[in-house]
This record gives sequence, structure tokens and C-alpha cells, in this order.
Amino acid sequence: MTETVAPETAKRSARRMPPSIAFVAIGVTYLVVMASSAAPSPLYPVYQQAWGFSSTTLTVVFAVYALALLVALLVVGSLSDHVGRKPIMFGALGLLVVSLVLFVVADDVPTLIAARVVQGLAAGTATGALSAAVIDLQPSEWSGPLVNSVAPSIGLATGALGSGLLVQLAPAPTVLVFALLIASTVLLAAVLLFVPETSALHGVESRRHLAQLLRPKVSIPEGIRAQFLLIVPVLIATWSLGGFHLSLGPSIMGSLFGIDNHIVGGLEIFALFFSGSAAAATVRHRPPRAVMIGGAIVLSVGVTASLIAVAAGSVTLYFTGAVVAGAGWGSAFLGAMRTLGALVPAAERGSAFATTFVISYTAFSVPAVVGGLAVHRFGLEPTAVVYGGMVIVLALASSVGSIVASRRERSAVAVQV
Repeated sequence: MTETVAPETAKRSARRMPPSIAFVAIGVTYLVVMASSAAPSPLYPVYQQAWGFSSTTLTVVFAVYALALLVALLVVGSLSDHVGRKPIMFGALGLLVVSLVLFVVADDVPTLIAARVVQGLAAGTATGALSAAVIDLQPSEWSGPLVNSVAPSIGLATGALGSGLLVQLAPAPTVLVFALLIASTVLLAAVLLFVPETSALHGVESRRHLAQLLRPKVSIPEGIRAQFLLIVPVLIATWSLGGFHLSLGPSIMGSLFGIDNHIVGGLEIFALFFSGSAAAATVRHRPPRAVMIGGAIVLSVGVTASLIAVAAGSVTLYFTGAVVAGAGWGSAFLGAMRTLGALVPAAERGSAFATTFVISYTAFSVPAVVGGLAVHRFGLEPTAVVYGGMVIVLALASSVGSIVASRRERSAVAVQV
């Protein structure tokens, strides 16, 4: 018997993008959102020179972005499970365009801060929905976690390097960078019109229910909390390292190594994040926990090399350390995201991923802000040493904890047998 399809349904189906293409579209959107977050970093020295603000003010500019991002994650992180992924994505992209317009017209610190606040709200709003949609649409069990781990790193890498190139080589860099991002965002919003909705769409039962959904919260399903705690040190170690490089990396290039070139500053950030993406792609088929443990150890080695480079004044060794640390970051974060993606039920992915990124971006922002304040009081080199030491300790602690857990699980299985 042939089933008759209503004309309206047929039209909607014709307009709907195939899941494999939709998966790519969501991944690219995620990348562009993250690229916009890194784009201002190479411009900070330009703004400082033009407006004459201090390193403390620069720390504030970084901090308000992170704070706004965390607020958005806490408030709307799980909303896509109820109202749909796409409405949240469109709202986030709208906020992103507003922030980029503010960057274009910025001519003082208050406008720059406002731009970073709105940009943080956009990134935080987008993260939970995009991460969940990537898992919903993944064509294989490893592809979703891979995109969730490499899209932030590739986005941050290309945003920093592209911005650095435009600052150094192109006219009107404080306008051109953001004009290109505005065009990309608008184009992606048009593409997302054809992406299928993947949320379970629990709905909103009442105003009271909506108020409960918008109440700031973190949530991990009860059955996986013990396993999730093993992931937390990895999240803190990796993202605190990324925050340090994005906020103070250009200052290290200029103050400690005497390199006053915006391309080099962007290239250093690119080296860290791009090597992370390459490493994640390389180890994507290996067991998640082994990838996480190995990545944490490699990250520790890379950070150690960077600290030696700071003490010795070797920019070559510093770049080498950044590449090695980035490879460890990408591997460790992929292992963590693959573990989480396999554990969390589909109906709770928006909330769980939002919680994961709350932890990640707290680690991304708070240590970097503290580091910026410490630079003002203690100097750049001592701050870098202490900060790097903290990252090494956390990464090794994560490795040891995961190894112990693995041995206990094997022992329990052996006893049952």
C-alpha cells in the first residue's frame, strides 16, 4: 500500500537538509562562533596603544566576556532540550552579530567591554545547543565528540591567526576582522534555516516551568556523576592553559621575547590550538580513557618545555612547547568529550554539555583573570611559572586518578569472573 504524503509535509521534507550535511553546517557554525571569540586577542595591543589603558583593564575586558558566557550557559544551557536547538542557535547568532557591530564602532573602553559582554552571551547561548546538535546529528559514534573537541580549538586557532594577519597586513584591521565575521555569521544563519530540528522538544508547560528552566543551574545525570568527576581535572587543566595563552600570550611574545609583531602573536595561539585539533583527529579511534590519560601527560610535557623556554629566553622552545601542549590538550579534551557523549542520554545532552562547558569556561576565565592581576603585582615571568605549574599538577592528577579508576574496574571485573 502506497502512503500518501501531504503537500505541506512534502515541501518541508524537500527543504530539510540531509543529516550528514546538517552535521557539517552545525560544526562550521560552532567553529565560527569560537573564531569570533579569539579574533579580538591580537587586537588588544592595538586598542591599548590607541586608548592608553592598563593591563588591569585588559584583564577586565577578558573577564567580562567569560562572565557573560558563563551566565548564558547557566541560564539557557538546557533550554534547547525544551524549545529546540534551532531557536537557541538563531538567538545566539543574532547576539553575535550585535557584538561584532559593537566592535566595529568601538572607539573607547566602555564600548569594547560592551562588545565583549554581548559576545560572551552569544557564545554561551550557542555552546550548549551546538554541542548537543552535533551529537544528535553525528554520522558515527566518534565524529560528534571529535567535532565538539576540535571546533573550539580550530575556531580559536583560526580566529587568532586570521585576526593577527589582518592586523599586521590589512588596512583598517579593527573593522575588517569583524566585518568578515558578520558576513560569515549571516550566511551561516541562512544555512541553518534548512537544518532539521534534533531536540526531543520536551516543551515548556507554564511560565513557572520556564522560570525554573531559566534558573541558573548545573546538572549532570545522577548515574554518571562519579565518572564525570574523573573528567573535571582534564577540563580545568586544558581550558586554563587556553585562557592563559589567549589573554597573556601576546604580552609574553612582546615583553619576554621582545617580538612586537601581531602575526607572531597570533601564530603562537594558532600553534597551540591547531596542534590540538590535529592530535584529536589523529587519536579519534582510540579508547577514550586512554586518549584522555595520554593527552594529559603530553600536555604536562609541553607546558614544562614552555616554562623552560621562558626561563631561557628561547622563543623556538616556547613555540615547540605550545605545539606539544596543544597536542595534549586536543587529545585529552577529545577523550573527555567522547566519554561524556557516550554516557549522557539524548534527552539530557543540552544540560550536560552546558554544565561541561560551564566548568571549562570557568577554568578558561578565572585563572586567566587571576593571572592578569598577578602580572601587575608580581611580573609576567613569575606568573607564567606559577600558572604553568598549576596546569601541570592538574593534568598529572587527572592521569593518576584515571589510571587508578581503570585498575579498579579491571580488578572488579576479574573478581566477578
